[in-house]
Amino acid sequence: MEFSFSKEEEALREMLRGFAKNTLKPQYQHWDRTHEFPREYWRKMGELGVLGVALPEKDGGSGSTAVAAGIAAEEISRGDFNMGYGVILGSLVGDILSRGATAKVRQEFLIPMLKGEKLMAIAVTEPEAGSDVRGIRSEVLRDRNGHLRLRGEKSGISLATVADGAVVAAKESDGISLFAVTLRQPGVSRKLFDDMGTRPIGRGSLYFDDIMITEEDRVGSPDQGLRSVLTGFDLSRVLIGLQSIGAALESLEETITYVKEREAFGKTLAEFQGVGFTLAERYADLELLRWYCYRALWLQDQGLPHAAESAICKWRAPRAAVDAIHDCLII
Repeated sequence: MEFSFSKEEEALREMLRGFAKNTLKPQYQHWDRTHEFPREYWRKMGELGVLGVALPEKDGGSGSTAVAAGIAAEEISRGDFNMGYGVILGSLVGDILSRGATAKVRQEFLIPMLKGEKLMAIAVTEPEAGSDVRGIRSEVLRDRNGHLRLRGEKSGISLATVADGAVVAAKESDGISLFAVTLRQPGVSRKLFDDMGTRPIGRGSLYFDDIMITEEDRVGSPDQGLRSVLTGFDLSRVLIGLQSIGAALESLEETITYVKEREAFGKTLAEFQGVGFTLAERYADLELLRWYCYRALWLQDQGLPHAAESAICKWRAPRAAVDAIHDCLII
């Protein structure tokens, strides 16, 4: 088993690290203060192929590996944690649409999304149904004229207040189905959450008040929505782990630079064991989980089961990232 990236993957990492450092990072605080969503920079990520790294070229993706998608999530998040959602949502929504979208949905949403021209959310979570996808209450019914109508509430949705469209999970008589719907229409309302550090990403709630949809908006088979979502989660959970690790490693590197320069009691902070041991421990935690995340992605590229590994990545990596950033702030 090789513990190395390919030349193409290393080139991707180098290119994206430069983009994140020189283009995204200088703007992060501005976007956070103004709550401005950086559409122009999102389009730049589309031009770089970041929004569809592992998707087939026939759909507008880069045709690369799951490992490459992980590299993109990690490196983009070093410059701006929020922009890392572009890689995650592009991979998750893009994969679902690539496998099951109609020709109409491909033209209206998939292709523009991968170019960064349209923003697409994934609307599954509800106030009483998070990881329990089977517990969702949003539903699609037929009215007296035979038209399909979508009603329900989605909560904790990334891009909720800025997205142009969303892949929505809703119950039908046969099970859970997916539909790609435009969010810029009567009957759709939104509510913004005031999340510290991630305000520009527009996380919030979506409300659907009997909006009309058609069979052409359907994504995949009528009863395969649950399977499509859970399959997509196996990749997105790992990318969330690497998104968190990327931001934490950047914070750690900034702190290491600081403690080498800052002096107290006649020596630099780096010379105090309490400081050095803490930073070393946090780096070790992050590096261990970083490689575990890439192992999960490698398993996906090999076509091997990795659901448990993906869940571990999402569970442990964000926790380690929070602990590392917390210690960086204290130091």
